[in-house]
Amino acid sequence: MIDVIWLNIFVFLMAGILNDGGLKITSPGVIGQNDLLIVGPGVLGRIVAEKWHKEHPACQIFGYTMTTDHHDELIKLGIIPSLKKSEPTNKFPFVIFCAPPTRTPDYPGDVRLAASNWSGEGSFLFTSSSAVYDCSDNGFCNEDSPVVPVGRSPRTDVLLKAENEALDIGGCVVRLAGLYKEDRGAHVYWLDKGTVDALPDHVLNLIHYEDAASLSIAIMKKKLRGQVFLGCDNHPLSRQEIMDHVNRSGKFSKKFLGFTGTDGPLGKRMNNSKTRAEIGWEPKFTSFPQFLNLL
Repeated sequence: MIDVIWLNIFVFLMAGILNDGGLKITSPGVIGQNDLLIVGPGVLGRIVAEKWHKEHPACQIFGYTMTTDHHDELIKLGIIPSLKKSEPTNKFPFVIFCAPPTRTPDYPGDVRLAASNWSGEGSFLFTSSSAVYDCSDNGFCNEDSPVVPVGRSPRTDVLLKAENEALDIGGCVVRLAGLYKEDRGAHVYWLDKGTVDALPDHVLNLIHYEDAASLSIAIMKKKLRGQVFLGCDNHPLSRQEIMDHVNRSGKFSKKFLGFTGTDGPLGKRMNNSKTRAEIGWEPKFTSFPQFLNLL
C-alpha cells in the first residue's frame, strides 16, 4: 500500500511541477514545442520572457547567464536559470540572444555557442544594434542601408561578426535602436550628469524596451530564416529635443542643464517601415514624447 502511495506521488510530481514563478514544467528534461531559451536574460530578456509566457502559458522558459548572481530573481520571474554551458545539453525550438558584448572576450563565439542550442525549428534571433549602419550625417537610414565596413570600428566589427554567426545557421537578426524606459536609457544618464560635453544636434533613434520585446517575439513567431530586421519608433530626435521633453514632462526630480559640445558626428534618421510591413508589428510607444504623455 505504501509503495502505491509513493508511486502516485512520483507520477504527480512528474506530471507537473510549478517553480516559484508559477511556470509549469511538464516533464523535466523534455523540451516542448514552444519552449524558449533566453541567452542573457537581463532587462530586455526578462520582458521577452514575461510576454512569451503570456502567449504560451504551458511553456518552459530557460535563461543562460554568465554568473549565478541573479538566479533567485529569475526563478521568481518563472525563468529556469543555469550557467552558460560549453556544450549544449538540450536543443530548444526558440532561442533569443540578448546578452551585450561588454562582458565577454569572444562575442561571436558566444553567439555560435548559443546557436548550438537551437533545434532548427521555431526561430533563432540575435538582438544586435542599429549602430552597425554606416551613417553619421543625420541622413535617412533603413533596413537596406549599408553597414560600417569591417575594420573601421572594433565595436561594429564585433557586432557584424556576431550577426553573421546567427545568419549562417539560418537565424535572424534584429538591429535595435537606443533602448529606453523611464529609469533606463540615455536620458537617465544625461539627467544624472546635468551638463554633458556632447553635440546637442546629434540625432538619436529610440525604441522602448517593451516594444523591442514585442518586436522580437513577433519576429520569432514568424519562424523566418536568415533575415535582418530593424527596431525603432520612426521618430528620431536630437539629444537636445530628448532632454527638452524630459524637462517638460514633470516626471523627473532633476532638471537637465544642457549640452556643451560643438563638434562630433550627427547621427542618423532611421525608419523601419519595411520591418513593420513584413512582421505585422507596430510599437506601443510611437515616440519618446508620447511615452512621456506629452502628445
